[in-house]
Amino acid sequence: MTRPNVLMILADQHNAGLMGCAGHPQALTPHLDQLATQGTRFTDTFCQNPICTPSRVSILSSQYCHNHGYFGLSGPAPQHLPSLFKHFRGHGYRTAAFGKLHLPEAPNNWVAKDLDRFGDTYETADGQLGTSDYLTELESLGLRDREDSWHNDSDRYGPRSVPRDARPSDLPFEHTQEVWCARQSMRFIEEDDDRPFFIQLAFQKPHHPLLPVQRFWDLYDQDLELPPTVHQDPSHRSPAFQRTWQITQDYPWEFAQPGDTQDDGLRRAWRGTLGNISQLDHVVGSLMDFLDEHGLAHNTIVVYGSDHGCYHSIHGIIEKAPGIGSVEVCRVPMIWRGPGVTQPGRVCEHLTENVDFAPTLADLCGLPGMDWADGHSLADLLAGGDQPVRDAAFTENALSKAVRFDRYRLTYYPAAVFGDAFRGELYDLIDDPMETRNLFENSDFAKVRQRGERLILDWLATSNRVVTAQPVHFEGPARSGKRSYPLAQDGRAARDRQPAHHREPRDAYLNYL
Repeated sequence: MTRPNVLMILADQHNAGLMGCAGHPQALTPHLDQLATQGTRFTDTFCQNPICTPSRVSILSSQYCHNHGYFGLSGPAPQHLPSLFKHFRGHGYRTAAFGKLHLPEAPNNWVAKDLDRFGDTYETADGQLGTSDYLTELESLGLRDREDSWHNDSDRYGPRSVPRDARPSDLPFEHTQEVWCARQSMRFIEEDDDRPFFIQLAFQKPHHPLLPVQRFWDLYDQDLELPPTVHQDPSHRSPAFQRTWQITQDYPWEFAQPGDTQDDGLRRAWRGTLGNISQLDHVVGSLMDFLDEHGLAHNTIVVYGSDHGCYHSIHGIIEKAPGIGSVEVCRVPMIWRGPGVTQPGRVCEHLTENVDFAPTLADLCGLPGMDWADGHSLADLLAGGDQPVRDAAFTENALSKAVRFDRYRLTYYPAAVFGDAFRGELYDLIDDPMETRNLFENSDFAKVRQRGERLILDWLATSNRVVTAQPVHFEGPARSGKRSYPLAQDGRAARDRQPAHHREPRDAYLNYL
């Protein structure tokens, strides 16, 4: 059997609603829209963490953050945590990753050893920042000082900080980060026709800086309408949200002209966001054209997603933080196209999570299951099935947890965060999709709040990955056979020994509850 190729495209903080196929009236995304028409789009996919690195570790390991342990940026590389690249490479795939991988990096990048081609655009495999094949190429072309997709790590190349303001980029389109990633992927595909490929492209956009090239900046009018919640009163939000909201309202825009108002800066940022998304969309279209031209579309699974979302001026905040309390940051796009494995034009409203990427890809490609995975395969849903894989979707930070269930989304903050003055957020996303009314302390919704809190507690209790748990497993008759401690590749107990997958009768371990 010929196994399908995999092209996994990850944007950085792409709000799930900012696509034409998602019904947004302004975002111009013809190629993502076409991809959705050809495949299946999930409307309610949630990231595991609203920060880049922990979210990306969850995507590649299919583990929740409280299991893999990453809640902040970068960090030491996990010693025993398997990756999706390792799984595919171990079963005959050529593996490559290009772009802003943003993974644990010390002393070496977590996934470097699992890749036939390591192509991080901002660092080397041994974690050296500001050095990469992409940056070296720009240097050779005399364009390094015009590169503006991320932080500069040397004063030789202009300002080191990333502006929140927006304008057209000075970098030629053909030398942008996303075009470089696409070009490297195409070259990698052409190098070997005999073995299937697994490639992840990690685009920087639409993350800041909001600097699309001129052609995509010009797609949007300079007086385009701002999101309706840009000046929404934040008093129902957390103290951290209110502080950030005020910072945005007072922000001294870097590219302001004499006489500009605060709304002029917000409008430029909104225009830059939409321009970034359209620029990314164009490159996605180029990749789809390449697959068509090389006769690969019929045997390549394409999946598009994002590590997390972003406010992008929605609710009056430019960036993504503090993000766990809002669906705008935690809900992400998920589009699949795979001839024979997806239903063209299907829109699936069942809850899904980013940890579902890995089990689904392994399932669709005929690879063995991953006994360290927390996620679920979506293969049946992609084939047209209608059985949900979960009744709730979770996002977490180290000191806060959030759950999407029924028509609601609840965020819980322990007393250590804000004391008893502010304990959480609860929104009815059907009646109040823009999250304007916090129902957490509303007595009419006490049972809803209690159900959400119970879901979070149940999830933490049952999804926690353990090394051993009672009762002890025996090979042969209990207490007379040999003890057995089967382990998954991450050094924890095998999947069927985890709390979420116990197969013993309930009374076999009641004494240990």
